[in-house]
Amino acid sequence: MVVNKSFPSYGVFTMDEFEFENGEVLKDVDVEYVTRGTPRYDEEGNIVNVAIYCHRFNGNCHSIDDYYMFLGDDGYLKEFDLFFICISALGFPNSCSPSTTDMRYHFPKYTVKDRVNFRRQFLSEMFGIDHVFAIYGVGLGGYECYTWAADYPDEMDVMVIAYSSFKTYGYRYVASKVVDSIIESSDAYYSDVYNESLSRMMVTINKLIYSNYFSKKIFSGMTNDEIDVLMDDFVDEGLFVDIYDLKYRNDTVIGYDIEDKLANIRAKTLVISPNDDIYFTPELDVVPVKELIKDSQIFLYDSKREYSDEEDLSIFKDLFINFLKECKK
Repeated sequence: MVVNKSFPSYGVFTMDEFEFENGEVLKDVDVEYVTRGTPRYDEEGNIVNVAIYCHRFNGNCHSIDDYYMFLGDDGYLKEFDLFFICISALGFPNSCSPSTTDMRYHFPKYTVKDRVNFRRQFLSEMFGIDHVFAIYGVGLGGYECYTWAADYPDEMDVMVIAYSSFKTYGYRYVASKVVDSIIESSDAYYSDVYNESLSRMMVTINKLIYSNYFSKKIFSGMTNDEIDVLMDDFVDEGLFVDIYDLKYRNDTVIGYDIEDKLANIRAKTLVISPNDDIYFTPELDVVPVKELIKDSQIFLYDSKREYSDEEDLSIFKDLFINFLKECKK
């Protein structure tokens, strides 16, 4: 008899151990997660309606609620009856990370593929899942999606990526190297006692990150005073990010490049980008996908976002609905 299980909407699951690509192993590894929706099962007891959300560089498992208008009983995607799962990725609190393990700079070096395997192992152990209907990724989460779909092409049917790329190069590479240089230039990073200079270092790093936060159009429409106010707010929020978590996160970005593997991807793919993104440029990071991934489509749009607001996600309603209907055929 097949028993259909229910799962909590929030939890922390502990895996007995996790092995990194470099061979290092950590024991009692925590994974923070949230779920949205209801699992649907086949006759063998397998969950068949799983959609995974991979969050951005400064996100966590709760970032899935940024897309509340798509989820839930009254969400735009209600007709597809999806069971969403989002975890706080490897290297992020309150999952296994340099800060939450208190290992700091002794934490094992990890790669984007390690983050993918961390996610896959959790899905297998917690939910008994080795195949999902869809994976969604934004920013750094998009790096995970590209890697997952390229290295394990039979494990998903659909992939949606926004504001992301398949490699780090050019300006993004320079920016990541600058962040790394700022951190490595301070002896305080390798000290066993917290030093106030680390906070000053985070201020500088967050100002650099902020320089990529808006499009050229939005930045050019702001006065310098407005930029200063918003930058100060951004920096204040960034001070809550642990510098060791940020360093390891940045290290995974520096060497990322899977362009030569994209031909492996079999999932039906949709890649989204605004026309004027300053960090992930449509002509270099999105348009090439049409030739690099066989069953893919791209969607470039004119952003109407103002600097004080987030993007109006309702503009993607018909796009997502029509794409998923096409994928279900």
